[in-house]
Amino acid sequence: MKILLAPAETKNSGGENKPFCKENFFLEELFEKREEIFNTYEEYVSSLTIEELSKWFGLKKLEEVEKYKTSLKDKPTMKAINRYEGVAFDALDYKNLDEKTQKYIDENVLLFSNLFGPIKANDLIPDYKYKQGAKLPNINVEKFYLENFSDSLDEFVGEEVIDLRAGFYEKFYKVKKANVLTFKFIKDGKVVSHWAKFYRGKLLQEIAKNDIKNHSEFMQMQIPGLKLEEIQEKKNVKLLIMSIED
Repeated sequence: MKILLAPAETKNSGGENKPFCKENFFLEELFEKREEIFNTYEEYVSSLTIEELSKWFGLKKLEEVEKYKTSLKDKPTMKAINRYEGVAFDALDYKNLDEKTQKYIDENVLLFSNLFGPIKANDLIPDYKYKQGAKLPNINVEKFYLENFSDSLDEFVGEEVIDLRAGFYEKFYKVKKANVLTFKFIKDGKVVSHWAKFYRGKLLQEIAKNDIKNHSEFMQMQIPGLKLEEIQEKKNVKLLIMSIED
């Protein structure tokens, strides 16, 4: 069983591992495809003015724009699960988990980078900026990864998946062969968004702590702060509607 997770716009800086290369990623046989997008990104970013980059990156502070204008080729890397910073990742609190729980996450969680495509939690990536939905010239990045990585991902994820992604990231990979659990979070009868990110992180934390190996084990697990209200089924997907308890 594998768990799918969305990335975050905000990144932690720094890193101590070697720069962008084949050995930093799973599915090494597809590295040339990642490299194709990477090189297109590098060329495009270097061709834009600071003002154009400010808009493309979605950044207002010019010092931030300057930081991300520099090439990624020589930047140090760190685990993807440590690189991303945001509500879900704060809730997961990876750095403070024990070694066994961290290893579970490293081996079983897939993230979907707007630049690097599908990556494992322990793949090594640099500090980069790529706003969700931003377009590179002459190529649709989401469609490119969907077309080139889906077959390998189908094989990698196996028969069962827990999908904690936001809907946008189905453009990178849509699970067609495996059975999927996905989630909707409600509070006082209303669907929530900010809290959804938080509880996706908490869900992943609990799954990892309990070494959950399949859907059956997950369904027997008690999740602090959440109550299962309803299950909706459509083809290979079960949508679990969870209410947030005070």
